Amino acid sequence: MSTLKRFFKDTIIYGIAAVLPRVINFLLVRIHTDALPASNYAENTNFYIWIALFTVLLTFGMETAFFRFYKTENKKDDIISTSFLSVLIAAILFVTVAFWFSDFFTNLFDFSENPLQFKLFIGILAIDAISVVPFAYLRASNRPIKYTAIKMINVGIIVAINLVFLKFIPEFKASGKNIPEVLNTIFESTSIVNFIFIANIVGSAASLILLLPFLLKFKWRFNGVLFKKMLIYSWPIAVAGIAYVINENLDKFLIGQMMDKTAMGIYSACYKLAIFMNLYIMAFRLGAEPFFFNHSDHKNARATYARILNYFIIVGALVFVGIVVFLDIIKQLFINEQYWDAIVIVPIVLLANLFLGIYHNLSIWYKLNDKTSYGMLFSIIGALITIVINITLIPVIGYIASAWATLLAYGSMMVLSYFIGDRQYPVPYNLKKSGSYLVASIVISFVSFTYFRENYLVSAILISAFGILIFWNEKKEILALIKR
Repeated sequence: MSTLKRFFKDTIIYGIAAVLPRVINFLLVRIHTDALPASNYAENTNFYIWIALFTVLLTFGMETAFFRFYKTENKKDDIISTSFLSVLIAAILFVTVAFWFSDFFTNLFDFSENPLQFKLFIGILAIDAISVVPFAYLRASNRPIKYTAIKMINVGIIVAINLVFLKFIPEFKASGKNIPEVLNTIFESTSIVNFIFIANIVGSAASLILLLPFLLKFKWRFNGVLFKKMLIYSWPIAVAGIAYVINENLDKFLIGQMMDKTAMGIYSACYKLAIFMNLYIMAFRLGAEPFFFNHSDHKNARATYARILNYFIIVGALVFVGIVVFLDIIKQLFINEQYWDAIVIVPIVLLANLFLGIYHNLSIWYKLNDKTSYGMLFSIIGALITIVINITLIPVIGYIASAWATLLAYGSMMVLSYFIGDRQYPVPYNLKKSGSYLVASIVISFVSFTYFRENYLVSAILISAFGILIFWNEKKEILALIKR
């Protein structure tokens, strides 16, 4: 099997693991927005803002470090056990400190009116952090099907609990139908928004249990020398991760603080529509990250990286145009009407995430050269842009400022990574070709959204013409790849 064909195969399988569960979870947005007013949806958003931040802190870049050293170190057991034990110790320390200072953290996270959220928050964080290295091992050892199966079981549990407690039971009660007493007791025992988090912790616990057989296969020992090497590599990635969380979530937090919880909920719900681009990027990264490291010593590695970026931009541009063109249909399917006021942010956020995906492709140069401090630098610059624009412009133009801040932050990171990487680790990217696809997608999306909104005939013609243009330019590559 050719190198690129193997890459695309793994990406598709990992894509199922990343995309399908999140698509199913995304479908829950409609259930959430139907069941919750915007202010309560903001409560859900706030919960996962803190989850995102503390997940980065507890895993401190160890997942990427694991991939980096798993390929080069001979003692695989040491890599696995040292990585896992370091995250496990961090999780145990966090849980201890969090419960010891529970009053402080409950107020910090704004959980004082709903104390159960704090316990669920701690549980989800600890379990998900402990699961990071076992999942990374499945990816590094080329076991995408097992990885996918566990992820699908996780999402199945989450969906089932959400449907029961946020849709079926409320509908049954509203129509006067009887429900089992035990379910009614559970339903009445807590705020309805908590069932989103309860579903999460049950699904995460099930995943960890299914991962245990893989953990028990290894000799458990902590290699201090190896840990020091991994930590030197990983801590800039952790800082970059914190900056990424700021780029992704500070806008929502500041909207809640500087405007109100309703605006925060509306913005957050519409922001969710960018998930289609996020899913594509996530699926790509799950297959690409191990591939990039494993392929780095091949003589044609840099040419392969360039071709992969071109394919990434092609698909990403089509995803971008497709969502923008049919955005008004998509919003009706997935979001309650009370949340539509912020729909104008979606094209901006979609493009921002496409820039982020390109940045992830470009970032291979500093990961391969062990110069992860550059990633930290780029992310900090992006975070500073996010902070300044949000604080300055939210009071002036509202939440549209947050969308532009995200676009400028990720665009700046992309440009900086390209120009600095071109000096440090030159890759023969075809800027003229890839750039033309990117520019064309932006123009088509702007024209469609501004002048032909809800004119789906014109929009379909535009996206079809774009697809035909791409196929015409790439047909030799596409046909050659299929024949291999």
